Amino acid sequence: MHIQPIVIGTAGHIDHGKSSLVRALTGVDPDRLKEEQERGMTIDLGYAPLALPDGRTVGLIDVPGHERFVRNMVAGATGVDVVVLVVAADDGVMPQTREHLHILQLLGVRRGFVALNKIDLVEAELVDIAEDDVRTATKGTFLEGCAIVRVSATKGVGLDAVKQELFRLAAATEPRSAAGVFRMPIQRVFSARGFGTVVTGVPVSGSIEVGATLEVQPGNLRGKVRGLQAYGETVTSARAGHRTALNLADVAHESVARGSVVAAPGFFAPLAMVGARLDVLADLDRAVTHRMGIRLHTGTADPTGEVILLDQERLVPGASGLVQLRLDEPVVCAPGDPFILRLASPSLTLGGGVILEESKHRLKRFKGFVLEELAHQERSLDSPLELAESILLRAGATPLATVEVARAIKREVDETKRLLETLATSKRVRALGASGTWMHVERLEAELARVRAAVATWFATNAHRQVVEIAELRRALDVTADELAPLLEEEARRGGWTLESGGFLRPKGVARAVDDKARAGVERVFAALLAAGVQTPSRAELVTRLAVKPAELQKALELLIDEGRVKRIEKDYFLTRESIESVKAAIVANCAKHGHLEIPALRDQLATSRKFLIPLLEWFDTQGVTIRQGANRVLRRK
Repeated sequence: MHIQPIVIGTAGHIDHGKSSLVRALTGVDPDRLKEEQERGMTIDLGYAPLALPDGRTVGLIDVPGHERFVRNMVAGATGVDVVVLVVAADDGVMPQTREHLHILQLLGVRRGFVALNKIDLVEAELVDIAEDDVRTATKGTFLEGCAIVRVSATKGVGLDAVKQELFRLAAATEPRSAAGVFRMPIQRVFSARGFGTVVTGVPVSGSIEVGATLEVQPGNLRGKVRGLQAYGETVTSARAGHRTALNLADVAHESVARGSVVAAPGFFAPLAMVGARLDVLADLDRAVTHRMGIRLHTGTADPTGEVILLDQERLVPGASGLVQLRLDEPVVCAPGDPFILRLASPSLTLGGGVILEESKHRLKRFKGFVLEELAHQERSLDSPLELAESILLRAGATPLATVEVARAIKREVDETKRLLETLATSKRVRALGASGTWMHVERLEAELARVRAAVATWFATNAHRQVVEIAELRRALDVTADELAPLLEEEARRGGWTLESGGFLRPKGVARAVDDKARAGVERVFAALLAAGVQTPSRAELVTRLAVKPAELQKALELLIDEGRVKRIEKDYFLTRESIESVKAAIVANCAKHGHLEIPALRDQLATSRKFLIPLLEWFDTQGVTIRQGANRVLRRK
């Protein structure tokens, strides 16, 4: 079976003959539930394959028409490419006809036609009136000017014309792209004897093969694809636009429900907030207000929550605005996903739109930078390249790894790397040295300017210093080590400063003179430390012994550290470079002799005590000379 990767859906008011039409076209009864067959009313989604004249197959999804089951209708409309709006000639356009048409318009469906059904039940004049009614109702929608095919599903009248219009639209519809990582909102889940958990739906992106590992969210469940079916036939692979059944191993069916998503691992996470563009229905009888209780329909999920208006006090009928949806239960979605928003109570469609971001934080109302970032994100949705740039812009001072960008734009890592390299070629983003991270050029230059200013301020306050400790810079800038390191490396690459071992930064092109009197004081401190060997005096002892002021001693120690002649082992313990090299040689010889560090022997050789030896050994651990191995220390292998 060759599958055309598009999906055709029905829509319309209850009892207008949607299921009868599907049954007449395909020979398959879409009402699979016993209750549906007994009551003659569609409650849940039904499916049937439709063979095209060229031998390909497309899927038909039949949705319920009753207003109580709009949530099921929206779940089925997810992934529909072509719609057949069914209107009964004896009723004409009814409330659910209009609501379904609104929903399809908001979900982005752009192709379809009207099947004017039950023409056998009324006179020809009434059929003409019903057709005029349809023309009026579809004006201004994607179905304006569409074909209206007169049909009687029960009598078989007009079925060939319906098929021809379906075939024409199927041929004219661009197949659903399989780009991006695999994701399928789950429309149905059940357990099949001998197979285990089976989930069904229409993948919205990517492709999948038997044997692949997938993730079910929410729940963070992982399972291997044991088997695949499309329209009842076993296949080895499936892709976006195929009505698909997945047999998942190691996933209990009780842990999965409609509204869950099965997807490539690591790319999707359930979140309770999303940023979005909301378009309010023009014929709504009320305004959408701040913190209004809503039900969100996206994919097959439908959690309740509240709508936060970000750029307006209220959204009147026909208006459009930026919003954040704060939900009572998390959903799994992606930028660019369409959604429907309904009033929580009473049930009423308010409007819909497109999801712009998966929000990690509560967005503040009427904040210029928030609105600007969301607007930029909105402009980028149609291009993975532009979306990758938008993600880096919004990351601000935080460099992102390639895999983090890939997760944000829902593309494979290799593809994301190529996109980032393209952006780098056009000088819009920059790769940051050995860290393997990326920043937008605008953000990078702004952050570098901030770091340079902090360095300049520090040296203006500490004019006698030659280097600054990077930990002090980090505290001054209030950033993490991971955030600061790539920036320091970038400026070092440009020649602004050098980074030295021990966590120091030395600016280039800045000569800091020390007068003769200060130099003499520095050398006195150095001589005292050198003479003391390993058991150097504390600051207080040095102040007394050398008869210097504490501030003068502090400056002398800082200059000796800056010049690389002294190292601070811990807060009040300083050693000269000569003493450190002597201790290091003793440690290497000791380990070579004993196979590990024999501490009593080293203590005796250095003629010192635990007070000095323990912090000294811990410092050599941090310098990569030694490493703990069980109860012993050994030399770290190079």
